[in-house]
Amino acid sequence: MSEQAVKVGQLEIRYLVDGAREGGLGLFEMKVPVGAHVPPPHSHTNNEECVYVLEGALTYTVDDETRDLRPGEWMSTPRGSVHHFCNTASEPARVLVMLTPDIGLQYFRDVGAVVNAGGAPDRARLLAVMGRYGLVPAAPRR
Repeated sequence: MSEQAVKVGQLEIRYLVDGAREGGLGLFEMKVPVGAHVPPPHSHTNNEECVYVLEGALTYTVDDETRDLRPGEWMSTPRGSVHHFCNTASEPARVLVMLTPDIGLQYFRDVGAVVNAGGAPDRARLLAVMGRYGLVPAAPRR
């Protein structure tokens, strides 16, 4: 279990189960501040994901379905589905995220090193990190 939160831009991630080390299934708590519109739309080559809202509200999109999730509500993302989220509510959101198999805490450390470096993130470095962990940025919508 990770006691220290990892900051990735506006997000704060605290791992509860690092599945990359402990058997495949990962579980982490994520705090999403008001106004956050991250991460950019992407898919996972090897992972399925489930987001469960604990506090606040989160607008979550999977492929062409968008839902405003409140505490106790959840949405799953099948492998290969394009997804993203934002917090347009008036209070921060706190969610549990489950990944199987997990990409692990190290992914968030690696992507945080790029995103938190100051200024606009180096897109090539960010894409390289994402690619190492099987994340694929979505093509821009026309």
